[in-house]
Parts: sequence; C-alpha cells; structure tokens
Amino acid sequence: MAAIDLLAKRARLVGAGLAGDVPSPCISICKLDSATEFCEGCFRTLDEIAAWGRMDDESKRAVWQLIAERLGQKTA
Repeated sequence: MAAIDLLAKRARLVGAGLAGDVPSPCISICKLDSATEFCEGCFRTLDEIAAWGRMDDESKRAVWQLIAERLGQKTA
C-alpha cells in the first residue's frame, strides 16, 4: 500500500506543477493487471510505458493525470 501512496503523492506534485522535470511514474513493480490492463506499480498502460521516453512534458503530465484518476478509482 505504501507504493500506491507514494505514487499518489507524486501524481499530486506533478499535477500541481511542483515536480520540475516530469518524473517517470515507474516504481520498479512491473506486473500487468489482466483485468485493468494497467501496470500494478505505476498504473500506466503498456502503450503509455512504451511511449514515455518519446513524450514531451505536456504529454507526460497528461499521463500523470490519468494515473491520478486511476488511483482515485482504485481507492474508491
């Protein structure tokens, strides 16, 4: 549960523009949930993970926003 809390905190920082460079959400827990098709560690899709290195900061922030929404749905 601590990993989810850390990811949620980082999502809030990125969303508030307080993260400077947009960090990767990867926390080295790489396992795909077959039901949601999200990584259980970073809550990204495989497409988002594959594209991350080519994304500009605006696109990365958009993915962080999606992660925050997914985390909200998971804890609701």
